[in-house]
Amino acid sequence: MKITGFIKKGQYFDSVSIMLVAKQLSGLKEIVDSAVLMGTKENISVLKSSGLLIHEFKDAGEMDLLVVFKTEENADVASLLKSAEKLLQPNKDMSEDKNLNPSSLEGAVSALPGANLSMISIAGRYAADVAMKSLQMGLNVMLFSDNVPLDKEIELKTFANKKGLFVMGPDCGTAIINGTPLAFANVVNRGNIGIVGASGTGLQEVSCLISNAGCGVSQAIGTGGRDVKKEVGGIMFIQGLRALADDKNTDVILLVSKPPAKEVIEKIKFEVTKINKPVVSVFLGSSPELLFGTKIHACATLEEAAFLAVALAQNQPASSVREIINQQSSYIKELAKKESSKLSSEQKYLRALFSGGTFCDETQLICNELLTDVYSNTPVGNAKKLNDSNVSEKNTIIDLGDDEFTVGKPHPMIDYSTRCKRIIEEARDTETAVILLDIVLGYGSNMDPIAEVIPTIRKVKEITLARKYYLPIICSVTGTDKDPQNRTSVVTALKSEGAIVMNSNAASSRLAISVVIGKGSK
Repeated sequence: MKITGFIKKGQYFDSVSIMLVAKQLSGLKEIVDSAVLMGTKENISVLKSSGLLIHEFKDAGEMDLLVVFKTEENADVASLLKSAEKLLQPNKDMSEDKNLNPSSLEGAVSALPGANLSMISIAGRYAADVAMKSLQMGLNVMLFSDNVPLDKEIELKTFANKKGLFVMGPDCGTAIINGTPLAFANVVNRGNIGIVGASGTGLQEVSCLISNAGCGVSQAIGTGGRDVKKEVGGIMFIQGLRALADDKNTDVILLVSKPPAKEVIEKIKFEVTKINKPVVSVFLGSSPELLFGTKIHACATLEEAAFLAVALAQNQPASSVREIINQQSSYIKELAKKESSKLSSEQKYLRALFSGGTFCDETQLICNELLTDVYSNTPVGNAKKLNDSNVSEKNTIIDLGDDEFTVGKPHPMIDYSTRCKRIIEEARDTETAVILLDIVLGYGSNMDPIAEVIPTIRKVKEITLARKYYLPIICSVTGTDKDPQNRTSVVTALKSEGAIVMNSNAASSRLAISVVIGKGSK
């Protein structure tokens, strides 16, 4: 094998740009393995451990872009280098228009004098300074950058709060502001349900479920996951709650988060006492007792929270949601019975492969009272830590978007290759009873997921046919028909290949778990 690469000194690329370039590079013929990443100490360590660290990267810094790939000895390396260089070139149509490519924040504001939001995606150590400058200029901030120091986040949010401005982030990947999807987000209906979310994938799921149910979203404000931790104190989460309470276009407020700190929950509870609008919450993994005695409608899953918000927005009783869930449960019970009856005696275990970390958590939490022997690379609830994230143990639930899988590689929402390989591995394991997947549509995600996942489903069918056994593939599709990928088209294609598609991650998880339970494995 031959390893070749080059360094772009002082050329910063944000994570989405890197993901897209990495995906295109890995798809080039003759390339066996590759990495595209910034030259941080952590990334250098990853390159070393993966055998892709070359001499040229010896003096690399965090503002330097590193590109490296492994090929067979007889590969045309010169041609591949040219292809890699070409992938890194800026869009000519954009670069030729100086008004669309300003060299400073001041230039951007001058080019768009009516703008009131700054989206920032630069190296974390510099992002806070640009964000503060934006706030001082009267701009709200969406801070996509990660690795921003915690003390800087607190400083930014404290300043913004005093000025009546928003700081969405750091590491904020999803928002929908005035109907415009930002970063990883979906095209949803406008409506009267406002969302504050400290979970990007969770915000995507509830906004899509709301839209697909015929309602819509007024605003969807992302805060970044650290906002609801004790150290930050929910500064922007509370500010978002207040903003939606004052918004004349918002009739119902939906709060989405992984477990907030108890101190933050207390602040939320106090704030809700001053609000005369229905408030629904889904704090995945939090104890429901924390919200007892409040006006907050606490839900256990993203699906339940979205359905309840829709019911309240349509002036329907909260009890109507329980009827919907019960009907769905009956359908799941019958379908699971049918699916489990097709399995062999060897097939015992759930293998769930997620691109969204929130979905991975939600499925583990649904498993809590239903399955034992649950393992994950990111365990929550009763799940145990995998010894090796690349090797499944009994009932395994994997977050393929976790850093251990994505450093130097495209995120699985963009590039399905890592997950597709894992699907085939699980299909070859005769103990696998069901494969569970999420497929997330929208901006930032893979524009043609069917082109990647359908060949894999067909390969699974080849494997199972040769061994004369049946393996169900169950999935949910987070998205809408307004998304560029078109949810109906994706669902239709999946079903045509025999995949079972449910309307939410919670529903697909319950079905997959029920199939396993039907085989007697707990």
